[in-house]
Amino acid sequence: MQATLMNTSSDTSPSDFAVPAAGLGGTFVHQQGKLMVCLDVDGTLVDHDGHMSEAVKQSARAVVGDGHAVVVATGRSLPATLPIIEALGVTHGYAVCSNGGVTVRIDVDLPDGHEVIDRRVFDPAPALDALAERLPYAKYAIETDDGGFLSTQRFQDMSFGLQARGTSFREMRRASAVRLVVNSDDSTSDEFAAAVEGIGLHGVTYSVGWSAWLDVAAAGVTKASSLEALRDQLAVPERMTVACGDGRNDLEMLRWAARGVAMGQAPVEVKEASDEVTGTVWEDGLVEVLTSVLTVD
Repeated sequence: MQATLMNTSSDTSPSDFAVPAAGLGGTFVHQQGKLMVCLDVDGTLVDHDGHMSEAVKQSARAVVGDGHAVVVATGRSLPATLPIIEALGVTHGYAVCSNGGVTVRIDVDLPDGHEVIDRRVFDPAPALDALAERLPYAKYAIETDDGGFLSTQRFQDMSFGLQARGTSFREMRRASAVRLVVNSDDSTSDEFAAAVEGIGLHGVTYSVGWSAWLDVAAAGVTKASSLEALRDQLAVPERMTVACGDGRNDLEMLRWAARGVAMGQAPVEVKEASDEVTGTVWEDGLVEVLTSVLTVD
């Protein structure tokens, strides 16, 4: 299966990376001596009930205010990411959503407060056909290239950030997708992972989550691939990159960063891919990481 990878973003220009250089609301440009700090959301910034502790929020705001480029990098769609960005106090900066499928410039001076500067789409039909044959009772949802969601069986999740529109499998096959999500209530995480591995998905990038959950993106698209494009645009030295996450969809990002930090509750393979391990999300493990960032000269 070969995904059709396309860049549907508007062109960026040097003006996209203009002032403000730094300050309480974030930065569009890299400041000498400052870091590019890339943070996963669920299981890192917030617990699995979606709660962000006051300690995490204040630590993150301190890092933003100190002039570091804080980039939220999440599997969530843009609408579900915006409240997190607001909580961190980022008014000027960037975010990577949908596991790398969407890159956003945050600018409170824009009419909507943000703009999509890169969107990676693919044809979901081959993956849908292969998955439906092996997992006929699973629930399917697609994030479309216009930012909407199509779903089967009234599939809804907080990571969508908006109400999914129920539709037929046939219509979903015709959609231009940013992300394909599959969930099964009939399988354990291990059973689901084994089934997905057995299908042998090709031409797409995929990761299996904590539960019986699968995220599929265009070939080669991960959080890391989009963060690397952003790092290059901002001219951030590779050695000045930090990333923190807890899920299998964070593996590439944690390997990409000069300093990759796994949360304490992360699976073994995620910890092994990291340079260090901090406390769990329930222990506010991210605070230790953010506090250490503030000591960077």
